[in-house]
Amino acid sequence: MRRLLVAAALIAAAGCGTTTAQPLGEVQLSAADALAQTAQKAEDVTSYAADIVVDFSDPKGSTGNVRGTMLLQQKPTLASDINLSQVSFAGQPLPGGVRAILVDETAYLKLDVLKQLTGTTKPWVKVGLSEVGDDASVRQFLSQAQQIDLKSSVALLTASKDVKAVGNETVGNVQTTHYAGTFPVAEAVTLLPKESQDALSGQLSAVKDMKFDAWIDDQGLPRKIQLNGAAEGATFTAALLFTSFNEQLSIDAPPADQVGEMPKNAPVTE
Repeated sequence: MRRLLVAAALIAAAGCGTTTAQPLGEVQLSAADALAQTAQKAEDVTSYAADIVVDFSDPKGSTGNVRGTMLLQQKPTLASDINLSQVSFAGQPLPGGVRAILVDETAYLKLDVLKQLTGTTKPWVKVGLSEVGDDASVRQFLSQAQQIDLKSSVALLTASKDVKAVGNETVGNVQTTHYAGTFPVAEAVTLLPKESQDALSGQLSAVKDMKFDAWIDDQGLPRKIQLNGAAEGATFTAALLFTSFNEQLSIDAPPADQVGEMPKNAPVTE
């Protein structure tokens, strides 16, 4: 489950970089300044909703994909709902997909293989963060959820040295400026909070330079972010299409009669 949550984190990126002038709103800004403004805007985003699209292949040519949605709320308390309704690899779908809800420091996981491991008959398994170990364990679990925070994701692309504006396009009925560039992964990861660096650097360590595209609206908010990477014969394309910002979201725990308990000796972070 940790890998699934981190994968969601990686595709939640927005960007920053260097030259090429392009208008944003009423002000003429360089590509670097326009995307830096996006990073600043991300500081004030308290919630967002997005569609997730991931396609990948391994060195042997097998392909896979992930499709789903993401809801994240920072205030008044951290809450998230990642619903990966379609997950497949080498032509084999993952039955039921994957869903993870975090509410009131309790995680609810819905994954058929997890039901088999725990022996529960309920569709959901509950993991109370205050019950999974010492404070360090709780902080680790919370930090994994916070890695999908837009603010942290934006920081990755601020390492770009070659971003440029490539045109104006409409995304989700919103007019945007399209920016493209690359960023060095090793340098970008150092821009994140320390608690996020280890997990993300491990997932991205094989990729040296990440290609990205970012579609930014006139308010300085990202409407679509796409990452493209390749390493050791494997490739992936990951995109996030943002559908709302700073709106009231409905993130609720599953009905109590559908939730089972996680056995104390069962793994909760892998």
